[in-house]
Amino acid sequence: MDKKITRIFDLLPYYEQKFQPKDDVLAGKENGEWIKYDITKFREIVDNISYALMHLGVEKGDKIATISNNCPEWNFIDFGLLQTGVIHVPIYPTISETDYKYILKHSEVKYVFVAGKELYRKIDHILPEADNVLDVYTFKTTEGLKHLSELITLGAENQQPEKLEAIKSNISPDEVATLIYTSGTMGNPKGVMLSHSNLLSNVDAVNHIFPVDEHCRAVSYLPLCHVYERTNIYTYFYLGVSIYYAENMGTIVDNICEVQPEILTTVPRLLEKVYDKIIAKGLKLKGIKKQLFFWAVNLGLRFKAENNGFFYKLQLAIANKLIFSKWREALGGKMRVIVSGGAALQPRLSKVFTAAQIPVLEGYGLTETSPVIAVNTLEPGGLKFGTVGKVIKNVEVKIAEGDEILVKGPNVMKGYFKNEALTAEAIDKEGWFHTGDVGVIDESGHLKITGRIKEIFKTSMGKYISPALIENRFKESAFIDGIMVIGEHQKFAAALIVPNFEHLRSWCKIKGIKYTSDSEMITHKDIKLRFKKEVDRYNEFFGDYEKVKKFELTDHEWTVQSGELTANLKLKRSFIAKKYKEKIDKIYSA
Repeated sequence: MDKKITRIFDLLPYYEQKFQPKDDVLAGKENGEWIKYDITKFREIVDNISYALMHLGVEKGDKIATISNNCPEWNFIDFGLLQTGVIHVPIYPTISETDYKYILKHSEVKYVFVAGKELYRKIDHILPEADNVLDVYTFKTTEGLKHLSELITLGAENQQPEKLEAIKSNISPDEVATLIYTSGTMGNPKGVMLSHSNLLSNVDAVNHIFPVDEHCRAVSYLPLCHVYERTNIYTYFYLGVSIYYAENMGTIVDNICEVQPEILTTVPRLLEKVYDKIIAKGLKLKGIKKQLFFWAVNLGLRFKAENNGFFYKLQLAIANKLIFSKWREALGGKMRVIVSGGAALQPRLSKVFTAAQIPVLEGYGLTETSPVIAVNTLEPGGLKFGTVGKVIKNVEVKIAEGDEILVKGPNVMKGYFKNEALTAEAIDKEGWFHTGDVGVIDESGHLKITGRIKEIFKTSMGKYISPALIENRFKESAFIDGIMVIGEHQKFAAALIVPNFEHLRSWCKIKGIKYTSDSEMITHKDIKLRFKKEVDRYNEFFGDYEKVKKFELTDHEWTVQSGELTANLKLKRSFIAKKYKEKIDKIYSA
């Protein structure tokens, strides 16, 4: 990395000096049109935000929160805060009222920026209790509230460039840049303190794996309030990649087709959905077209990272021309790489997409590690399906007692805000961060995650079970959208299963079964038998004590909004167990 970049805001002058001028450094869609910003306008807005904050008396070390979906304004605020030494507290737009209340008070934020009226409603009644909050600004015009443009105007009218430069020169790389509250599966969120050097050490370690440059575009849809996408965005700035923010999850595929990006960072959930839709289209084909389609898919599923053999490569070349070329077109036609993180990726997905000349690289990390610890790459020997890749440079990993993954390096957080006891519990005296994840490093140096300590449970028969491993295998079924394996202190493992209702409708149509409603269909005798067949099929991959002996189907998809998933799409196991107590009791009382 360029030696001039030691603080995050150093990326802006670096970008301006290094890359050719272009009008789409950042782009967001408003009323059906892409609103683009060049680096000059970007920096002007950022500086005016800084000037305004200085004028309002905001000082180095103060905290300011943002509650917003992805948009260029989020970046304007981010850089405007960081170059004045203010600590950015990004908050998920989808968290509960309890979490909003806790974070707004615990973080001691002075100002809050919200996207608009809908998100303001979520905190309006909480603000009187959070007396540390002085004011609220919105990105969208909202009656009765101050707009971001007012702050920018205030800054333009009160410019103090010399003072700003003096403040910037006084900001150390080791100072806290951001306070990120992890969306915990239980208890209050923890405020992770990350410094400029924490985040930039990750940018330095991963930028070489992105096969893109200043002539490329990226589409971003993962929440910027999560460190995974935020570090990716900083990496795009370092590489000069244009960033286009998707409108929402529902438009992501349309936005990709429109923008034609060379890179996308994602979580497995989106890839699963895209794959399921592709397969659903294939099922609708007839005759030779259908045969060719599934021949290509099955060929892709046999893809190896290395040594595929001459005859296989010949077949794959045909499959790519006839079938997979359409997959590439559906993702804009220019995609060079997809990077997946945040949860375990099914190896079949990375295999088939990589075979289709859309390489998928799986990585691993946590908020506390800025986030990347390990990642697969396109370098020789760098890709191994079913692993999260090799450990990144300047970071050490060791497998401790109980196979827990420990991490040491410049990416490890400074600690948990206002919680020294929890910090001491997470980072031992030798500086090793205890991830809570279980894994192994194989003979080729690739890290494989095998479970999570707190999620591993023991049956009443004394057998330990890692539910994540079983769940990830079962999710390979086209019939299964979501699953949670249960059985702690019980005689056997069981599962709550969320059907893929779209696939189920197609199957019912083929079988001549009249589809009424989701809640009715999960009680249908033939459907229960079909799911029993799927469970039996995937049980074959596991030892007897790990097999799912019984299951219950749920009648709706698990989402962040309905409470079963965290903001970064992980299972809220305790919430699910409580919500579906009757179904669980039914499993174990029979």
